[in-house]
Amino acid sequence: MAAIEKIGFVGIGRMGNPMARHLVEAGFKVTVFDTNRAVVDDFVAAQGAASAATLKALAESVDAIITMLPTSDIVREVVGGDDADCLLQGLSPGKVVIDMSTSNPTHTRQLGEALSPLGVTVVDAPVAGGVVFAEDGSLTIMTGGDAETVARCEPLFDAMGGEIIHCGDLGAAHAIKALNNYVNATGLIAAIEALVIGRKFGVETDTILKALLSATTGRNNPIEKKVIPHILTGKFATGMAAGLIAKDVRIAVDTAAAIGAAAPLAERCADLWKQAADEYGFDIDQSEVVRLWEDASGVSLNDGS
Repeated sequence: MAAIEKIGFVGIGRMGNPMARHLVEAGFKVTVFDTNRAVVDDFVAAQGAASAATLKALAESVDAIITMLPTSDIVREVVGGDDADCLLQGLSPGKVVIDMSTSNPTHTRQLGEALSPLGVTVVDAPVAGGVVFAEDGSLTIMTGGDAETVARCEPLFDAMGGEIIHCGDLGAAHAIKALNNYVNATGLIAAIEALVIGRKFGVETDTILKALLSATTGRNNPIEKKVIPHILTGKFATGMAAGLIAKDVRIAVDTAAAIGAAAPLAERCADLWKQAADEYGFDIDQSEVVRLWEDASGVSLNDGS
């Protein structure tokens, strides 16, 4: 197969912008598209990339298209929705669609089945690490799809990330990404709940943390990466919206339901994250989910009360 040289990038947001920048810096010919025209103009001016006026024109002019969008529903609309303009109108045999969004894996497989008769291959390649890792090009990228096509895309992934993990067939990477986010989201609210209960019982926050962070089995990543630097300080600036976490956990639940797997804890976790997003706002920082427990218990973790 011919090497991928010309890349279309759809979604120049907080994650997509630095990812597309790394592709430009690696020598790829990048054409960008976003509904926010100002973002596109700024990127083109700063990076010397090209832009496309329509999704059809973007698809016609490149070898591969990367989508970095909020939901799989939006991905499906961009690729082949009811709108007058979509990627499908410009796709042709040999092109690759790489969805790097956190999408529903069943939707990803459906997309692959829809595009396969056209000779277009789909790869799922969601990322882990957040904006900081996108900025420095050290994202962990999980991939799913035909091994030969994934290998063809590896130079792109190497430009944007550090560790590349091939998870299996199409949709596998999106499934693993959702499950990873579910475990992380559960770990965060478990830590919050433990701290609030401990404080309500009269134990000092520092003492609870000392116990959890020692050699006991309660230590977890969210305590170190979110609770201490963001919740206890009131900084609330991890860069990830609570509403997006709620969406990601729901993907894990829906995936389990689609294959007949039991997921009672995931279902409850999804409900709690949705409740927090509904009550305090979709765009609040994920660390602000603590408010759900603080308000219900009359305890604040960032002022010592």
